[in-house]
Amino acid sequence: MTFRKILFWLHLIAGLIAGVLIAVMCFTGTVLAFEKELVAYAERDARRIAMPVVETPRMPLAELLLRVRAAHPAAKLSGIALENHPLAAVAFTAGRNETFYANPFTGEIRQVTSTRMRDFLKHMEDWHRQLALSSPNRLLGKALNGAGNIAFFFLAVTGLFLWWPRKWRTKGLKRSLWFVSAANAKARDWNWHNVIGLWSAPILIVLTITALPISYRWAGNLIFTFTGTPPPPPTSVPAAPTAPSASLPPHATQAQPLSAEILITRAQKELPTWTSLTYRTGNTSEGPTPATVALRTADAWPRTALTTLSLDLFTGEILKTNSYASLNPAQRVRSWTRYLHTGEALGAIGQAIAALASLGGCVLVYTGFALAWHRWRRWRNPPPLSTS
Repeated sequence: MTFRKILFWLHLIAGLIAGVLIAVMCFTGTVLAFEKELVAYAERDARRIAMPVVETPRMPLAELLLRVRAAHPAAKLSGIALENHPLAAVAFTAGRNETFYANPFTGEIRQVTSTRMRDFLKHMEDWHRQLALSSPNRLLGKALNGAGNIAFFFLAVTGLFLWWPRKWRTKGLKRSLWFVSAANAKARDWNWHNVIGLWSAPILIVLTITALPISYRWAGNLIFTFTGTPPPPPTSVPAAPTAPSASLPPHATQAQPLSAEILITRAQKELPTWTSLTYRTGNTSEGPTPATVALRTADAWPRTALTTLSLDLFTGEILKTNSYASLNPAQRVRSWTRYLHTGEALGAIGQAIAALASLGGCVLVYTGFALAWHRWRRWRNPPPLSTS
């Protein structure tokens, strides 16, 4: 048996064993590629405001904050989120699951009326990560999806090898490069499997490789080994820029903290190309700490990179800046791998490519099973031998 034949059977067996897992990951991955955009669209009733009357002034953040507290006195507000968009409401966060949206021109306070889209995408995420299994089977679901991801990587690589023509003939090559009319279901399935596999395999290889550090600690540790970066303590996961650690310089006892508006304006001047930002207060139960403003800019690369500023709560001075450039080599690689997996690192185009490749993976599973069925039927019912 030739090497190519052995590889074919390994490709076929791996596809049959892991096909269902791969189909689940591909379908959910297609949906999740634009998760943030889908949630924002579904919640536009609260997140977007009507066009204000010309020259209507914006209300101060302090006034909006007072209105939120008056409308929801029990809420423990923890941050403010802004978008650099004329029709964006100001978001006041309370913990991880509650957000209030304020119209910056009228002071109207809104909340999202329906969480169906958010709940649906959370369900898709649970399937994508651990087959929607809950404790104590959560780890089993994660392990199965991790194994399915490795199998998918193997299928994408071996599929490219098997696709590579042994003889470059124009007629046969055309059926492997693009869709053609087929005489029967078997020919159609073969054509679809080859064409979709060819164009989506390079993207699927990237998607499966970048999923490895998410699924396995050893894969994350390899990044530190290859980049020559000392690994972090076992309990920490250095994936993206975090709030910079800084301490407040000594200040007068009677000094008053600056308003959130002043501190946010200071951060916006530092990064004038900002597109969105999140402000976290500098007051804790243990006393005042630096305020933090995490900003995303229009020229960020990768597109998901954040710049986090630590500001003196009393003077507005920038105490520390943490950005993609300040990360160590391993953290930079992790910043890319985490968001290349969804395509977000390359913006909307990257997300669209990741979604199409994931959708192609669903078709590959179907056509792979169909081709295996055609082969099994031919084995069970071989054509009669010719007597002529």
